[in-house]
Amino acid sequence: MGIFLIPIYLDLFFRGVMGSELLFDFDRNFNKQIVGTDEAGRGPAAGGVFASAVCFEKITPGLIEDLKILNDSKKLSPKKRESIYSIIKNNTLNKIVCIEVDEIERINILNASLKAMKLACQSIISSVEAYVLVDGNKLIKDFSYPQEYVIKGDSKSASIAAASILAKVSRDRYMQKLHEEFPMYNWAKNAGYLTREHLDAIDKYGLCKYHRPSFLRKHFNAKKADE
Repeated sequence: MGIFLIPIYLDLFFRGVMGSELLFDFDRNFNKQIVGTDEAGRGPAAGGVFASAVCFEKITPGLIEDLKILNDSKKLSPKKRESIYSIIKNNTLNKIVCIEVDEIERINILNASLKAMKLACQSIISSVEAYVLVDGNKLIKDFSYPQEYVIKGDSKSASIAAASILAKVSRDRYMQKLHEEFPMYNWAKNAGYLTREHLDAIDKYGLCKYHRPSFLRKHFNAKKADE
């Protein structure tokens, strides 16, 4: 049994102890200056969508050690994301962009997400010749710089993972502020996702200015059908 467990322990070792080194190696293998970009907030029914672009201009052993827990933001606890947020902000070229609800409703969430990534990348790429790595399976539209998408890039690329952290932490902080304005929806806990509690609050209090009406059509249609 011990022999069969060795690959499991090795996998855990490389994902944990050496995880960030592997992420940085992924970027280094391009032999180019990499800008990674990712978004946070495509799925929720309230609040804006955030995107960040990150470029590690100088990668040192100390920085890799400081970011040893770097990973896809969804795989880290809020506390761990917060613990490396400032490290990323202070050691990279970076930009965080939010596209608000009115524009999401006008151009749809996919286009809003891609626009946020485009704006974030453009704001830093002018100061560095870079190759853009986009998380997911879509390229940025009407974008004049070299780019490629990386499926599940936030768990492969250091730059994309760092961008995912900046976008996620920024959006969580933003949703906390919106929660203070509209506490009945408990956005501090659900971040705008349609939990049962959130849906019950919508049924009780209606929508507010930060909701995305297009995301609620299915819910309201189902309620009408039950009447």
